[in-house]
Amino acid sequence: MALYDAATQNTSSRNARQYTDLDLFFGKKSSNSDVQELTDVKAVKRSIRNLVLLNHYEKPFHPEIASGIRNMLFELMTPVTAQILARKIEDVINNYEPRARLVGVTAIPLLDKNTYEVSIEFYVVNTPTELVDLSIMLERLR
Repeated sequence: MALYDAATQNTSSRNARQYTDLDLFFGKKSSNSDVQELTDVKAVKRSIRNLVLLNHYEKPFHPEIASGIRNMLFELMTPVTAQILARKIEDVINNYEPRARLVGVTAIPLLDKNTYEVSIEFYVVNTPTELVDLSIMLERLR
């Protein structure tokens, strides 16, 4: 006997969409040998993280999709550089991630560790009551 879920069988236009993406770490599902899926908040968080870390010409057929922050990591660590870094992250999220409604981005330079701690706050369009906080540590690689 098959189990039926109302959300999967409902074709109404008022049905809430569920966002799904493939797990880029290619973990296997326990039920079969298919690749796991990320849903809703996890999918949007992973997409934002990928957008932030993307360089120009890394996305095939879309060289314009990039944040360009890796070039900023080799600049002097000042509050002005942190503001420019935060602004670039805001721009790439607002332009290329329609599933997220951005609240704010803060970039804090950690001079002792030579890294930036970036905090991104956003709402997922499906669940506007849940504020999501994503923290990313940005450091330059030699």
